[in-house]
Amino acid sequence: MNGESGITLTVNAAARDAGGFLTVSGQIKNGGTAAFVGTTPWRGNELTSSGTSVAGATLVDKVGKKRYYVLRDTEGRCLCSTGIARIGAGESVPFFMQFPAPPATTTEVDFNLPTFATATVKISG
Repeated sequence: MNGESGITLTVNAAARDAGGFLTVSGQIKNGGTAAFVGTTPWRGNELTSSGTSVAGATLVDKVGKKRYYVLRDTEGRCLCSTGIARIGAGESVPFFMQFPAPPATTTEVDFNLPTFATATVKISG
């Protein structure tokens, strides 16, 4: 998925875990010529307990008509990558985020992270 200022996001996996979670993982790459510091929108309506993160991501099950948000722990911190405040020119950073798993009959979902286009991803497991 393409974002602003030469930033691209690649989802490498969307896998069901035994505990009833769906973990989405991949890489965010800065293909631009300058450092990218526009990561604030990625954290969504996040509490300060997670700081810079990718907690603003959502999954949409169009068939089941349900939206899923990144899970939080008991202290309000996201179950996702944090500390992504700056991505240097040409640099890639890995990310992950955990969601409640959609029903087993759901085989694909639409993935969205603010500032990126929506993409359909297949679920494994």
